[in-house]
Amino acid sequence: MTETVTVAGPADQVDHPSTPPVLDVVVPVYNEETDLGACLRRLHEYLGSGFPFPARITVADNASTDATLAVAELLAAELGDIRVVHLDTKGRGRALRTVWQESDAQVVAYMDVDLSTDLDALLPLVAPLVSGHSDLAIGTRLSAGSRVVRGPKREFISRCYNLLLKASLRARFSDAQCGFKAMRTEVARTLLPLVEDGEWFFDTELLVLAERAGLRIHEIPVDWIDDPDSRVDIVDTARKDLQGIWRMGRALTTGSLPLAELRRAVGREPLVSGVPLGMAGQLIRFALVGAGSTLAYVLLYLLIQPVTGAQAANFAALLATAVANTAVNRSFTFGVRGQRGMASHQFQGLLIFGFGLSVTSGSLFALHHWAPAAPVQLELFVLVVANLIATLMRFVGLRWVFRNTSGPAQLTVEVAR
Repeated sequence: MTETVTVAGPADQVDHPSTPPVLDVVVPVYNEETDLGACLRRLHEYLGSGFPFPARITVADNASTDATLAVAELLAAELGDIRVVHLDTKGRGRALRTVWQESDAQVVAYMDVDLSTDLDALLPLVAPLVSGHSDLAIGTRLSAGSRVVRGPKREFISRCYNLLLKASLRARFSDAQCGFKAMRTEVARTLLPLVEDGEWFFDTELLVLAERAGLRIHEIPVDWIDDPDSRVDIVDTARKDLQGIWRMGRALTTGSLPLAELRRAVGREPLVSGVPLGMAGQLIRFALVGAGSTLAYVLLYLLIQPVTGAQAANFAALLATAVANTAVNRSFTFGVRGQRGMASHQFQGLLIFGFGLSVTSGSLFALHHWAPAAPVQLELFVLVVANLIATLMRFVGLRWVFRNTSGPAQLTVEVAR
């Protein structure tokens, strides 16, 4: 692949390079000779009329066969603060990867040439990145605060695609394909070498990698008006997106992506040395669930014990709370949603229940052996202590049960085969 770069601006800027801009706004184009002029003039005027950060526009022409490149170079010479990059290979993702990796700006962004997204969203998009609070920022058309004008067909396709991402790759971002994104350049240089797609799946792959690396993704609702002259081939794009989802899901499941190395590279290692990633939050959530389970166990035991005796009451109360405990921890502690794997998780939870039952039943047996007339209050005290021991083992066991899921702190996913 070859590439030519044209930089145009005032003479002093060309002869003596100025300080790198804070923001580099990339407009990827392919055969856009008609719309490019209006886009660049409007964007250039917006950035030059009170936008608080020094910004540059980069036109990334990916193998246009019309006069797009010539139009871009003429406008760069006329307006200034515009860079033109030409790639001989087609692909929006490929163009973005090339420009973003080589940019000298602090933050890189991109928007579609039709400017469907209201430019007033640009500052809210970029500000969290400039401040260092967030690593990536994306516009979303699917938020309750967004205002979107587009046909029902494209709305349906967009929502279905994002639901598919949530179901298959456990994505938590709301809108993968909105053409309005930004990221810190240092983060881009770390992530982009791992992004394989060079076309429309590029956005999705980048965001999924960012999530798995533990990066902070900021979302902003946008005002968005559909371009009726869109050149996107929906059928071909959908086919390639499905291929991309399968490829990425398989890579994440098999562990072929170097996620641990990526987390270290972007500074997303555990906050506490020696504590596995995510365990601190899991412990807090597990403790809350455990407190509720213990209270429920005590109440059930007190209700059943006068009728059935201590051992039977312990078995019934422990079994009921174990099933509920596994279900709540599955969703709340480990962030696993949906029906897939639920029966298997409950079965493995019951195996862990067996350990807890042996500890508590053995404690009761020992108590009654040494103190046959022990009151129910002493029984409860012994059972609570035994349950604390069983609970510690339960946490270790449940972390193993949900080791291959993608909850709040998990970094691998499973895909349906």
